[in-house]
Amino acid sequence: MNLGYCCINLTLNKKGVTTNRTMRKATFLQKGISYASELSLQNVQDLKKIIQWNIDHNIKVFRITSDLFPWASEYSLSDLPDYKSISSVLYECGKMAKAANLRLSAHPGHFVKLASAGEEVVQNSIKDLEVHSKFFDLMGLEASYWNPLNIHVGCSFSKEVSDRFCQNFSRLSPNLQKRLVVENDDKESCYPVEQLLETITDKIGTPITFDYFHHSFHSQEIPEGDAARLAAKTWNGIKPLFHYSDSKNIYEGAKGNPRAHADHIYNKISEHVDCDIDLEAKAKELALLDYYKKIEASN
Repeated sequence: MNLGYCCINLTLNKKGVTTNRTMRKATFLQKGISYASELSLQNVQDLKKIIQWNIDHNIKVFRITSDLFPWASEYSLSDLPDYKSISSVLYECGKMAKAANLRLSAHPGHFVKLASAGEEVVQNSIKDLEVHSKFFDLMGLEASYWNPLNIHVGCSFSKEVSDRFCQNFSRLSPNLQKRLVVENDDKESCYPVEQLLETITDKIGTPITFDYFHHSFHSQEIPEGDAARLAAKTWNGIKPLFHYSDSKNIYEGAKGNPRAHADHIYNKISEHVDCDIDLEAKAKELALLDYYKKIEASN
């Protein structure tokens, strides 16, 4: 089981290395696509630095931020003035990752709702997903679940919602379809593993990302190990990529949102299946390295 972290490297961030450069809509309207291109190039150049850091520290799993391209919904990547340079750097990133067996993924934002009843929301969701798949293509990453693009259904469970998700899945490009995976939700009214399996995966074949923490909010759901094994079987022979985090409320004394992720990992992760795991801890790579130290000390 290989573990990784998500989006931001706090160690490098202190040195100004970030892949999240963006701007407000008013700034985009004022400065236009040329400024978006400038920020995008800086973001992918720093992505290369983060990938190199991961390789140097023998980290085998990393989730790329969804903020590489500011206001990407307003243009095509190929229209960016720096597109040639951006493409070249992305290809170098992918080449480095593949040579080091570093597994890359992405998790487009919560506003992506393929099952929405609103056509405009669906169109915007598809556009955002296609941007992600496009930059994976530019990185030279094979269109497969090895480098997944992970989303939620994003709506309360119903047959109508499931049918809309499956219908809109057919509107995605072939490469995007080959990368898309769907994650169990953290609300009782939404989709646990069993419902994803029965109403979506069994129809269109999309693998299920098992999130340990989300599963804990479904009191009527099957035991954790059974859910993880069910999800793992949907990956069609490819090693699953799952998510793990602990509760900030329980372990760090936070008040408020019970679904908030803790800064660090406090429990030993149950290895129900052979999988890779994104640690969704707020301390990012520091939490990952800290977890490895805890495991080593306990052995």
